[in-house]
Amino acid sequence: MAGSDSAVFHLMDPIAGFGDHRIMRGQKQSFAASLTTNGFLLTRKLLAELEDAGLQVMQISVDRMTPSPITKKSFKTILPKLDYFENSKISLHITGVICADTLPESRAVLETGLSRGIPTEVRLVHADPLNRFRVERGPREELERFIDSMIERKRRGEKIHTSEAILNYQRSLLRGEHVEWTCMAGYKLFFVSAQGKFWICSMVHTDKHLMDVTLDDLYANYRKKSCQEGCGVYCAVSASLLVEKPMRVLGKEIGARAKRLPSILRAASSPRMNNARSAGITNPDGTHEMNGSTESGPSADDGVTLRHGV
Repeated sequence: MAGSDSAVFHLMDPIAGFGDHRIMRGQKQSFAASLTTNGFLLTRKLLAELEDAGLQVMQISVDRMTPSPITKKSFKTILPKLDYFENSKISLHITGVICADTLPESRAVLETGLSRGIPTEVRLVHADPLNRFRVERGPREELERFIDSMIERKRRGEKIHTSEAILNYQRSLLRGEHVEWTCMAGYKLFFVSAQGKFWICSMVHTDKHLMDVTLDDLYANYRKKSCQEGCGVYCAVSASLLVEKPMRVLGKEIGARAKRLPSILRAASSPRMNNARSAGITNPDGTHEMNGSTESGPSADDGVTLRHGV
């Protein structure tokens, strides 16, 4: 289950209890709750409350190094709050978006997160289900080189927070290549709105309340969907590829993570500062914001309603 700031901050209790609700109804099912946030509302107290409520994963979105009139999501705002996670059980990772506006600074965003020991990724900006881009995508060759560099760094064991399968998928998007997969959004992964509504993914919405969702509802979403060609809801693509092709996805992931062991052992055997304090900001110059990945498009399937973007 995934949600945005307003959804999880106000709905963590029912979200955390969703698994228990299924068990009480005789439907034993395990769920993990995650939050995607810009971090603006985050405090030490709130982080502790989220942890107590059962939040397991937090993704902080960082688009650039410094804020601009277009986007406020920056490391300048977030860096002081990374110390909050020093003793937290919540797993933290950082995600940025790469497009024409952010391309000159995307490498600095990636380097800043990785240098502090935080799993980090920079995702390719994507179109909505109508194939509309709200910002300029950028030169294909440069975008592809950046994705290739993340693949190489991941293979070397660096904490690139995405699978090589997704990086290859993004490269295929750039090249206009078809990728064969079956979407499992709404089945293995779904979103929760600020009003507690069940969303298939961040772009495909329903009016059904989270607590009314049954296993039959979940199973019904395991199918190819008319909006999945060129899909940029990467968490949905990732979950789908993992379930469909576990050996292919996990094989490369295990190999990449195994290369981290020497550095982990060295770090464990010597005193060091907390990762969140170990490095400063580099390249503070910023660029403009990319399109928001939660802006929605038209419905691709019956029974689904969408919130139209402006």
